[in-house]
Amino acid sequence: MQPWFEDGNIILVPQEEARSSEPSKSEKPPVGFRVHRGVLSRHSEVLRDMFELPQPDAMYDNDSEVSRYEGCQVIVMYDIPIELSNLVKALYDGVTFHNRSVDDFFYLAGILRLSTKYFITHLRTQAVKHLTQTWSYDLKGHDTMLDLAIRTPQLSYSPDPDAPSNKLSYPYIHPIHVLNLARSTNVRIVVPSALYFLSLYPLADLIRADHPKLQITHPSKPSSSLQPSDLVNYTLMFQKRIDGILEFINTVVGQRTSSPGCTNGSGRICMRSFQRLSTRLATSWVVRTGPFNFIGQAMTQVSQDTENFCAACRENFALDVGAYREKFWDELPAACGLPAWKVMKEEELS
Repeated sequence: MQPWFEDGNIILVPQEEARSSEPSKSEKPPVGFRVHRGVLSRHSEVLRDMFELPQPDAMYDNDSEVSRYEGCQVIVMYDIPIELSNLVKALYDGVTFHNRSVDDFFYLAGILRLSTKYFITHLRTQAVKHLTQTWSYDLKGHDTMLDLAIRTPQLSYSPDPDAPSNKLSYPYIHPIHVLNLARSTNVRIVVPSALYFLSLYPLADLIRADHPKLQITHPSKPSSSLQPSDLVNYTLMFQKRIDGILEFINTVVGQRTSSPGCTNGSGRICMRSFQRLSTRLATSWVVRTGPFNFIGQAMTQVSQDTENFCAACRENFALDVGAYREKFWDELPAACGLPAWKVMKEEELS
């Protein structure tokens, strides 16, 4: 497994390969990364300090660890091999994240875990920034993600060539995985968005954990179980989502009066049209309705209805609905006990 530099002066051996029977002196360890101590130390004070710790003598038995190989110090790393390999290659070559498949998320998850563990700030920040492109901290990013989810074709995925494939919709990963990755790496800025999308799933489905996205197997896959503390947050976000829909229907639309400049029957026609719209909306939503898309569709419907709404009422409604969507979005972090988006952005992305 790469990387293996012949001029490297230190060998990193992942946990699974750290304890083994005695190898041939002419063979490489089954999994090890021969790298340059100075390159890794330059990026991580944690790694630098680890390399300075004395290693046990090589005894090649079940109770000790290899300490030298071909004159190189051997360091046992308690990490998943593929994640350690990707981290080392990222330190040498830089990192580029994508969102083309579920494997791209698992690659990011490994980089985020180890960059957090070893205090490699630039890689951690890059990973968090990429996560927020999908699990956004602003409403514009949310709308972009939702549009991509609607337009992007499903992908077939099967970890086993002999097994039937599953159809995965964009963004290919389950919100539980995003949430549990964020919790394990202390990334708060994606938590409200992940919980919001998670609240679209019925609790019974989450408990069964039989969604195709939860059945994927990969060494870097976060836990597929909803943690007890986040069960509470799921419930609060679920209620927040429902409250937002009802407030929009009953207050923003249902109690709306015509605009001061209304030219449609002295305001009576537009007012009745808003009342009819409120009635239609009240019967058109379901428990899994996403409020931001639901509200946006109502705004589009009114803006295109020149027969029942005058220009002034259409314009003012669009402004008020836009402001309501922004306000509702800004309230999401508080719903799960987190600080404002601006605070988390300054802390995690600056």
